[in-house]
Amino acid sequence: MSADALSRYGLRFVALAYLALLLAFPVGYVLYETFEPGFGSVVDSVTTPAAISAFWLTITVTVIAVPINTVLGVLAALSLVRGKLGRSRFKPLFEAILDLPFAISPVVVGLALILVYGKTGWFGDELADAGIQIIFSLPGMVIATVFVCLPFVAREVIPVLREVGDDQEQAAATLGASRWQSFRRITLPSIRWGVAYGVVLSTARAVGEFGAVSVVSGKISGETETLPLLVEKRYQNFDLAGAYAASALLAVLALGTLLAMTLINPRKDH
Repeated sequence: MSADALSRYGLRFVALAYLALLLAFPVGYVLYETFEPGFGSVVDSVTTPAAISAFWLTITVTVIAVPINTVLGVLAALSLVRGKLGRSRFKPLFEAILDLPFAISPVVVGLALILVYGKTGWFGDELADAGIQIIFSLPGMVIATVFVCLPFVAREVIPVLREVGDDQEQAAATLGASRWQSFRRITLPSIRWGVAYGVVLSTARAVGEFGAVSVVSGKISGETETLPLLVEKRYQNFDLAGAYAASALLAVLALGTLLAMTLINPRKDH
């Protein structure tokens, strides 16, 4: 066997071994521990009132946060590529703000939300007088999730907008089309797979978000406890079987997201 073939197979072995140690073995061990007590035990663990509440709360937060992120992401991408902001001197600042969730720890995000919307925060008195509760309730969890997932859609749409250019939009404008008509009939169809891929990434992050949601939720069982928080709670309470079962449910959601990414990615590249 030649030296080139040896190096090629060696690199493949190292890459596969790295993926196995980082992903395959841990996930496989979680699944093994989950089903070791029996399938009935797993069903009992994921059908408790706390688990059902955590599952549906996770879905609710995701269903609310992802569409908001999609709209904000598309608007941000259009502003940076098509709008005046993309040609202004403030463009680097706007891009830095857009990428801020990548740089800041989610725990810091949760703390910042408490300082702003908590009872002793900047708007605490005004919100209390209006009877609105943000922190330790669903709105605070949604805001935290929206913040940490904000860049995904925009960062997937921006390169697509730059690639397709604006020739067709300019042609439509010369023919009398409004901005909304140009966006609906030209821009949106050209970026749809980039938007779809960003939505999948946002969904994956929203489902598995722990840090920011942990701070602003209060971890109230049956009310503000998502699936990741339920896993932590069961593990700390030495309910390992329950923690593994909840983790397996999260893994199923992650695998569904991975399948969606696999199906969408070739279309996005095309």
